[in-house]
Amino acid sequence: MASTSGSETAHPVVFTTQTGYPLPSQKFMIPASWKRYQLSQLVNKALSLPKPIPFEFLVRGEILRGTLSEWCAENSVGEEETLEIEYFESVMPPQRMSTLPHEDWVSSISCQIPGYFLTASYDGALRIFDYSQKLVQTVPVHSAPATSACVIPSPDANSFLVASASQDLTARLTRVDLSDPVHPRADTLASLHLHTAPISSVAASASHILTSSWDGLIGIWDTKIPDADQVPFDDAANAGENRKKRRKVAEDTPRPKRKAPTSVLKSHTARVSRAVFGRGDTASSAYSCGMDSTVRMWDIENGVCTSTINAANKPFLDLALTYSGTSALAASTDRTVSQYDLRAVSSSATTPSVASLAHPATPSCVAAAPAPGSSAGANAAEHQVVTGAYDGVVRLWDLRSTKSAVASFKAWEGRDGGRKILSIDWTRGLVGVGGEGGVEVWKVGEGERTLTS
Repeated sequence: MASTSGSETAHPVVFTTQTGYPLPSQKFMIPASWKRYQLSQLVNKALSLPKPIPFEFLVRGEILRGTLSEWCAENSVGEEETLEIEYFESVMPPQRMSTLPHEDWVSSISCQIPGYFLTASYDGALRIFDYSQKLVQTVPVHSAPATSACVIPSPDANSFLVASASQDLTARLTRVDLSDPVHPRADTLASLHLHTAPISSVAASASHILTSSWDGLIGIWDTKIPDADQVPFDDAANAGENRKKRRKVAEDTPRPKRKAPTSVLKSHTARVSRAVFGRGDTASSAYSCGMDSTVRMWDIENGVCTSTINAANKPFLDLALTYSGTSALAASTDRTVSQYDLRAVSSSATTPSVASLAHPATPSCVAAAPAPGSSAGANAAEHQVVTGAYDGVVRLWDLRSTKSAVASFKAWEGRDGGRKILSIDWTRGLVGVGGEGGVEVWKVGEGERTLTS
């Protein structure tokens, strides 16, 4: 072991990075007692940065939490062995930005509308809040608890379609117009009819919609509003639906057109928990997970399952793709979130996961970091994910070091009653959290800037 100018031992280290702040390739002799803070100071000094940037350090797939000597002792690394240490920008502590009160549980939260938040609740209503926490509009859409909602991508930020799903066995398309902030409008234009059990999720691309259901089916729909009903209206079968609906909607409101799917995806053998589109501009591929412990990949154009990830005893609750679309993250009732490499799906009986994020309580929802606003943030975005769990805790993870979360915070801290998290969304540096306590919005950033800046 080498020595510094004093009597303290030092360890040979080579630094690497995928950030925009590379050091020259050289070997450093680092005091064995140094921790993250001293290493960060060294990198800043060596780079002569005008403004200090805090860095984290990754040693053989593990974020350095203590001293260098402690890590070497724990991992049986020899005194003269050169360590390759990767550094990346630290995540600043999450900050609570706002609270959006709801009288009922919130099953879905979307931060995708610039300047607004969209929520779906167990009272069957959609709500839109602005960034000042003002309730802009309440739209009674469903006759049973709403389970999911999303915004259909549109070039018009003030007028767009919202797709929502419910336990009333339907999904619905609602046109929202916020061009007049004093008198916003919302009209439910179509109801989507296919499923015979509660719909668990809805997802949208610019041209298509996916619905997943407890009946084991996935519906594919276009986003067009039909001129006439495509599904016959059965008075007897829908009498109960009509009675409930009249409590919410005025009798003179035009009835939404009944819409049929363009195709149906069949392969799951149990409830489907979530279906999402693949990344990119096209809607040619989709991914789903279910209570049959599988993640499935679909060719939408041909309506076939192209490959299946089989997990042993992992009923899946939620699914998200990393922003590059090469990895899938699936939350399971076994209290883990598993990462799967979609480029290396095998045909074996059980597909091994790339990584597993262990939770003390069931993780109910997962969201990957949004696409970065610049190439400088691309590497961080590919590796970061947030999860929400039934213990009311949101955890931020770095997939390069999965031993423990990078940061965490408790939603609705101090609230009496349930605090289960049911939904989470992440975009433009904001994480929206929905569940038994309503909605909270947190700021999640990296270094001195938000992740997407």
